[in-house]
Amino acid sequence: LKRVGTDWHEIGWEQALDEVADRLRQVRDTHGPNAIGVYAGNPTVHNSGSFLSMPGFVKSIGTRTVFSASSVDQFPHHFAAWQLFGHPLLMPVPDIDNTDFWLIMGGNPIASNGSIMTAPDVATRLRAIQQRGGRVVVIDPRHTETAQRADEHHFIRPGTDVFLLLAMTQVLFAENLVNPGRLAGFTDNLNTLCHAVADYTPERVAPLTGIDADTLRRLTREFAGTSRAVLYGRVGVSTQEFGGLCLYLINVLNLLTGHLDQPGGMLFTSPAIDVLAPRPGMPRPVYNKFNRFHSRVSGRAEFMGELPVACLAEEAETPGDGQLRAVVTSCGNPVLSTPNGRRLDNALEGLEFMVSVDIYLNETTRHADYILPPLTGVETANYDLTFHMLAIRNTARYSEPMVPKPVGTLYDWEIFENLRLRLSDVPRAEWKLQ
Repeated sequence: LKRVGTDWHEIGWEQALDEVADRLRQVRDTHGPNAIGVYAGNPTVHNSGSFLSMPGFVKSIGTRTVFSASSVDQFPHHFAAWQLFGHPLLMPVPDIDNTDFWLIMGGNPIASNGSIMTAPDVATRLRAIQQRGGRVVVIDPRHTETAQRADEHHFIRPGTDVFLLLAMTQVLFAENLVNPGRLAGFTDNLNTLCHAVADYTPERVAPLTGIDADTLRRLTREFAGTSRAVLYGRVGVSTQEFGGLCLYLINVLNLLTGHLDQPGGMLFTSPAIDVLAPRPGMPRPVYNKFNRFHSRVSGRAEFMGELPVACLAEEAETPGDGQLRAVVTSCGNPVLSTPNGRRLDNALEGLEFMVSVDIYLNETTRHADYILPPLTGVETANYDLTFHMLAIRNTARYSEPMVPKPVGTLYDWEIFENLRLRLSDVPRAEWKLQ
């Protein structure tokens, strides 16, 4: 679809791809590559075509003004994993099929089927914990579907999870419950951590969290005293002021109680395709992709090559060198799903150019000059590179298309690769698209 004024017109692929590439090149040549922003929505990571082809397209633009849904969802998980284990994708997952005590904070896995924990039919797995004599405890401001089926549900004041976690850590040290087991030999700075949490007693944090000191101590003792136990936190503890510290402390609490890398606790996965495996004969590289550059307006640090999407609107609406003049979106609707949606809605309206790789005309893509719709769902092949890495079982599944590719359509990877070739000025005679 090509927008002409307020009307949309259907055009052919060659015309669309040529015109989109020309417009992006004009913005890049006039204002520089960082004047083009790229936003990837959540479905990108669920589609191997987009996941594998989009980085090459972004590289062909040369921009570092990149955003995704991850910065309003899960970057605290990645940051904590990097700080503790050396890489942001080294994220252990709960071994819920073997645990006897599942403590859930800010997560609703019955509704999500395990976010950052790929698991089918969580409701049955939760019930199995209870049937074998185990317990499920939820700490959440909302009475969720998971809380409804738990053995206990404790309401916590929103945004105060970090104080509860600090107090639980303090109780472990104060009551000599720290027992990391075989992990002790390569776990550093326990004394530093003990000193850092010393002032966060249950009595001190109770007025902040709304959970009384006796309950907090009891839950901590039960968690530490159960041989197969796991503490799991998800989006509710991630999307708050101290999200990074919350996820760090969740990992630390599993470590201090000997529940990290142990059956029934938090386990690292062994996916069939390990994206972290070093090349043969090469050492694993040291990961340090944080704070290498900053957003232009508010000076926010990048992480994993991305800027916080909360900066997208201000980058587009604030005049000056490096102002966003064009935006590319891939299968996302940030006007609805990211902070300050109304402000972003207005900012997108003022762009010189916008293109959306998307199958919907929605609140975001309505601002685009072109909408390029890829094939999706049963029309595409897929191997889930990301979520096999987070699965509670070691699985591998490649899905072939269920229906033939219709004439006159393109896969997402074909769209991105066609644009990459045009922006890289590769002669058409050398294109090798299959």
